[in-house]
Amino acid sequence: MAPLVIALVLGSAVLHASWNAMLRAGADRLQFMMLMGGLCAAAALPVAAIAPHPAMTSWPYLAASAVLQVGYSLLLVRAYREGHLAHVYPIARGSAPLLVTLAAAVVAGEHLAPLGLLGVVLVSCGIVAIAFGRGRPDLVSSAFALTCGGFIASYMVVDGLGVRASGHPIGYAAWQEVAHGALMPLVFAGLRGRWPTMPVNREFAKVCLGAVISVLAYGVVLWAMSRTAMGQVSALRETSILFAAVIGAVFLKEPFTLRRLAGAAMIAGGAVALSVG
Repeated sequence: MAPLVIALVLGSAVLHASWNAMLRAGADRLQFMMLMGGLCAAAALPVAAIAPHPAMTSWPYLAASAVLQVGYSLLLVRAYREGHLAHVYPIARGSAPLLVTLAAAVVAGEHLAPLGLLGVVLVSCGIVAIAFGRGRPDLVSSAFALTCGGFIASYMVVDGLGVRASGHPIGYAAWQEVAHGALMPLVFAGLRGRWPTMPVNREFAKVCLGAVISVLAYGVVLWAMSRTAMGQVSALRETSILFAAVIGAVFLKEPFTLRRLAGAAMIAGGAVALSVG
């Protein structure tokens, strides 16, 4: 992998962990997430307008992915209600490749290579270390974080099928962002009985920055996958789990224990093994 690709993918990992830190620190996390989704949709709309439209056969996948991502967003907001960044983020991100691998083994009969088996063990042990160790978070937050991982795994599989059927990956990605972001304010209105609003202040600036970071992080990953093996990019991308642990400790003043750090390291290592193996 070229040094430039490595540097950019590592930067993308830091960016992804950073917008999660902004969400965790937000005063109204539901509104933050909904507004961020709307801003991402607005940014993607010009791209969707000029890019080749994805094939009609891919639109059911696109719609299903948008719904799953809304569900993921709601679960993430709930998980961060009491859960720390260094607790929720590793479980949610690390369990996704674990669940995809296990589902492929059960449903499709795909046999795990030794490296894949090692990844399953590492991720499982890391989740146990974080969720059930000394000073453990409440089990409800852990359950929501794990369910987040299930939704991440689901929309990853759906998007994988959809983008292959689309014929135009950029157009598919742009319309997926538009569809997902357009649903977010509607969901907020249904839950709160009003449209999301936020005065132009520091909190709104954080929402705008979070949207820019989210789009940029995803764009870098897409660019990297067009030049390097997807498995290598995905494996390097999972270093965001470790960055989240550090960001949570330094900027959010979350407890930083050796057990939590070891758990995050095991999950990151396991995710890398699953991606490569």
